[in-house]
Amino acid sequence: MASGDEQLLELFLDAAWAERGLSSNTLKSYRYDLVQLARHLESANKTLIGASREDLLHFLAAQVQTGRSPRSLSRYLSGFRQFYRWLLREGRIRKDPTALIESPKLGRGLPKALDETQVEKLLEAPDTETALGLRDRTMLELMYATGLRVSELIKLEAVNLSMNQGVVRVMGKGGKERLVPLGEEALAWLQRYLRESRPEMMRGGDCPQVFVTGRRAGMTRQAFWHSIRKHAAQAGIARPVSPHMLRHSFATHLLNHGADLRVVQLLLGHSDLSTTQIYTHIAREGLKRLHREHHPRG
Repeated sequence: MASGDEQLLELFLDAAWAERGLSSNTLKSYRYDLVQLARHLESANKTLIGASREDLLHFLAAQVQTGRSPRSLSRYLSGFRQFYRWLLREGRIRKDPTALIESPKLGRGLPKALDETQVEKLLEAPDTETALGLRDRTMLELMYATGLRVSELIKLEAVNLSMNQGVVRVMGKGGKERLVPLGEEALAWLQRYLRESRPEMMRGGDCPQVFVTGRRAGMTRQAFWHSIRKHAAQAGIARPVSPHMLRHSFATHLLNHGADLRVVQLLLGHSDLSTTQIYTHIAREGLKRLHREHHPRG
């Protein structure tokens, strides 16, 4: 850690003890967390005092990747806020980089993404010679190709699909509408499902939802959750897999292959770019790992 960062950290901790009478455990926690942040910034040739909001988001994203809980992220952010507010009061910085970072919702972590090999195995798991298997394959393909939320996927209606243009119209959170490309592979599976599987399952019945069950009713979140867990086990994926994992995989793999962050934001339907930015570190780490594994000087 740079000497300038060490001096600032000591001054901050002395001030926190003198002004607020914080316990030794709290001060130790602040020190530990800020040292971790400083080392993370040092790898990018930056210092604590020069950190931006994006730098802090990247650090928090890295902690998510190591399995840190939302409670741990909240603790990090609390200490960082105290530190940067102190710097602001002292006139050492002009802008608090933590000001526009929301605290994570406790009790709900960010699911990890599957790698591309695992996604391929998952997509190939359903038996597409059966009506239910073809439906499941189509839903998995569509979710991975579009990054839809599971609620958006099961609510899809035929009027939302434009087969000629190869796009789907999605009504997201807050009634916000967006258009998402289907991609050739997902479009082909969707056309086959609508031609073969859905008519067999509906048996002349009527349901506005694209994806239906054997009871001629719309697919539910619970039913899709159950099916994706079953197919993940068939694919030999040891860890628990949720529908939302495919959404995270969609975003991460797009960024891994060079997609622009703002494009990914639009495709996911995020109103705030900072919500999408947490994927940038995940994608960057994936690229670093590939480089280490395959480059002769990695």
